[in-house]
Amino acid sequence: MTGDSASDARLDPAPEQIRAMGAAAIELVANYLGSLEERPLMPVTTRREVRAEFDVALPVEGTDFSSLLAVIESAVIPNMRHNAHPRFFGYIASPGTAATALADLIASTLNPTVTSWRSAPAAAELETMTVDWIKEILGYPESALGLYVSGGSLANLSALAVARESALATSVVKSGLQATARPLRLYLATEGHHSTAKAAALLGIGYDNVCPIAVDRERRMDVAHLIRSIDADLAAGHQPFCVVASAGTTATGAVDPLAAIAEVAAQYGLWFHVDACYGGFAALSPAIRRTFAGIERSNSVSLDPHKWLYVPGDCGCVLYRDPAAARATFGHDADYIRVIGQEPPEAFAFWDCGPELSRRFRALKVWMMFKHVGTRALGGAVEANCDCAEYAGRLIAEAEDLELLAPIGLSVFCFRFVPPGRAEPAESGEERNRRLNALNEKLLAVLQRQGNSYVSNAEVDGRFALRGCVLNYRTTRQDMEILLDDVRRAGAEVVRTHP
Repeated sequence: MTGDSASDARLDPAPEQIRAMGAAAIELVANYLGSLEERPLMPVTTRREVRAEFDVALPVEGTDFSSLLAVIESAVIPNMRHNAHPRFFGYIASPGTAATALADLIASTLNPTVTSWRSAPAAAELETMTVDWIKEILGYPESALGLYVSGGSLANLSALAVARESALATSVVKSGLQATARPLRLYLATEGHHSTAKAAALLGIGYDNVCPIAVDRERRMDVAHLIRSIDADLAAGHQPFCVVASAGTTATGAVDPLAAIAEVAAQYGLWFHVDACYGGFAALSPAIRRTFAGIERSNSVSLDPHKWLYVPGDCGCVLYRDPAAARATFGHDADYIRVIGQEPPEAFAFWDCGPELSRRFRALKVWMMFKHVGTRALGGAVEANCDCAEYAGRLIAEAEDLELLAPIGLSVFCFRFVPPGRAEPAESGEERNRRLNALNEKLLAVLQRQGNSYVSNAEVDGRFALRGCVLNYRTTRQDMEILLDDVRRAGAEVVRTHP
């Protein structure tokens, strides 16, 4: 039994229908990107109000494509936070580009399952080619292996799984965690990303065996404290196995002293992993690349092209120095995935190197970005982002009503609003800090609701910080000035309504 002609046409439209649908969709996209700066950054709404914009009943009959585009334009776009806005400084979110979004459209149209070379030869070649380019950018060895995953969390999980397997004389992949005689210990700075600790929990290492390492005044891992922690664990009969450094922390953008940590890891025989999900692609800038000296000595690296490479999500990347270690962790024999009748390199399978079997064609948008824009322009955009953050830092440091709370790290800046003349004569430092924390927390909510600029928050030495990250090629120094004016306006409102 076949469906009616309208349903058939919607499942398999004719080329002229596809052209009309595509033209209408591209018009919507162009209008959206062209009006970004006029849109409120964040909708002021509720879940009930958003849901009321949609017909929630399960659709039995189909709807015209043009009608659905109208719903997207009237109900979806206005109820989104607009990460591509030049004054969106919250979190670490890429604006994407038009060309890479179109590459994603083409990849979704082809819709290959990039499990192995035989499944999608061109997709597999583009993945290995673009990963080779990433290795070259970082100075990573040509012999290393890499692949794309959904994002930094899965990249960190994959790297730590290989680290765990490599640390043990008996394979945990084969025999399970009961094969471990001593608790495995992993070292992470207190500013490190929570996905590392979460990965340790999922891998059976446990949150309690993630050892927090103090940071210095620059918010970087304290190498002396790292050494003391390793020595203490060895004396207690534990098994240190991995140290994770950050090439750009989420809270302040700090880059750990990678070369010094590499030395410690080599001295103690530890796996050295670098979480470069935020900052790694800053190596596209010749002026910044030296900041990452030592990353080439790591055993594994995680990166996010969907952050500072300006590629749409989802697209993370993991690199392994030793391909054999990755295959020992993820390789699996099953008849339904056995490659027949092919010789290396065509017999290559991505499932032997990472946790995913079904995989999207992520490489096309990465290839499009590199080829369409080029590394020189990408490096220039990264430098411009960092310049905007440094400029904001100077303005904050010079202002009487703003306080810079941490050194500028890459393109991250942390500060707070300090209204002049508000201190009580007998107010202690601790009382002042509590008051400013409460004030700035209210300020953040007001600023986000006003919709002209958006920052997130962080904690810096017990102080509530307004945290901004510049990760948008549209952002200019003028946007930083507008942000600080918006902060002052929001601060004045808070002071007025909460005297």
